[in-house]
Amino acid sequence: MSIRDRLSGNEAVANAMRQINPDVVAAFPITPSTEVPQYFSTFVNNGAVDTEFVPVESEHSAMSACIGASSAGGRVMTATSANGLSLMWEMLYIASSLRLPIVMACVNRAVSGPLNIHNDHSDSMGARDSGWIQLYSETNQEAYDNFIMATRIAEHKDVQLPVMVCYDGFITSHSIENIELLEDDKVKEFVGAHRPEHYLLNREEPIAVGPLDVQPYLFEHKYQQASGMRNARKVIQEVSEEFEKLTGRKYEFIEKYQMDDAEVAIVVLNSTAGTAKYVVDTLRKQGVKAGVVKPRTFRPFPGEEIAEALKNVKAVAVLDKADGLNGVGGPLFTDVTSAMMVNGVLDTKVVNYIYGIGGRDVKADDIEKVYRDLQEIVSSGKVGNAYRYLGLKGGRD
Repeated sequence: MSIRDRLSGNEAVANAMRQINPDVVAAFPITPSTEVPQYFSTFVNNGAVDTEFVPVESEHSAMSACIGASSAGGRVMTATSANGLSLMWEMLYIASSLRLPIVMACVNRAVSGPLNIHNDHSDSMGARDSGWIQLYSETNQEAYDNFIMATRIAEHKDVQLPVMVCYDGFITSHSIENIELLEDDKVKEFVGAHRPEHYLLNREEPIAVGPLDVQPYLFEHKYQQASGMRNARKVIQEVSEEFEKLTGRKYEFIEKYQMDDAEVAIVVLNSTAGTAKYVVDTLRKQGVKAGVVKPRTFRPFPGEEIAEALKNVKAVAVLDKADGLNGVGGPLFTDVTSAMMVNGVLDTKVVNYIYGIGGRDVKADDIEKVYRDLQEIVSSGKVGNAYRYLGLKGGRD
């Protein structure tokens, strides 16, 4: 029997960490992820876990400690947001290139400057090419479930890559929702024991970690790293199917909502998908064939699945909570349009909306406007400006 509770997203993730009982958690506080190590430190203090909790002096040090502990053979976790993730930058690449299965809660927040502590996706999107698997979470339940599955995915012998579980700062991290927790013993059985094949504390096999990797070797090692990301697709699917058998909760690479006969659709990550679903239900009652595609994985990118979901749609809007600052569109938009082209989906009209920057509120009316814009595109056959802004003051596009 599952355990019904009411928890914030941060509490839910901290409880997942407690149930997994990692060997080491190293962390430095930063809003809005601070509560994750804060809650977890109480579990350490009251003996609910036997984790070595390492309070460090910076996020760079937090990831450095995680790398050391994981290299030594430990199961390792942390949490951060925004500027904290930025301060980890050097170490993010080192963690993934060393094939270390660290699991991190990335509580999405705007990266400075100017300073802003509220939600957008500029932090994790900036790290999208750092070699970390990225799972996105619409609700507290999904953040909890993804964190448990992330452990199995990261540690699989064919993957061996770190995973960040992303969820929206304050919107998800601090809002309290009904949630179903697994029993502690079931979580421990699901994730299993951590048994690394190669690790520094194995005196039977002396190894070096992080040596100089010059011209004859680095290219091949990077290919192996990329192979781990490709292999993650199969592993994510297998782990998700096993999790469904355990909980009844089904997770795929993307979630398709009312997409069977959709003529207009929105592609969107994280909590805004909930608002979009509400708008779709309203529009459906008005006879509008609207739908939503919500990617759960962003790395590895589910290109084939997204292209298949959108192949019969007449017009689609990709919503980015981070501006690519490249003059042509946001990071989700560029990946979605690339996937569509590569997979032969050429007739669907596509437009990009940058939205919610710095925590700017996005209401149902805003999402409905996007669907009305898509209807106009279908009616006229013209996209016009494909690089747009939603909710920008002054009504500028």
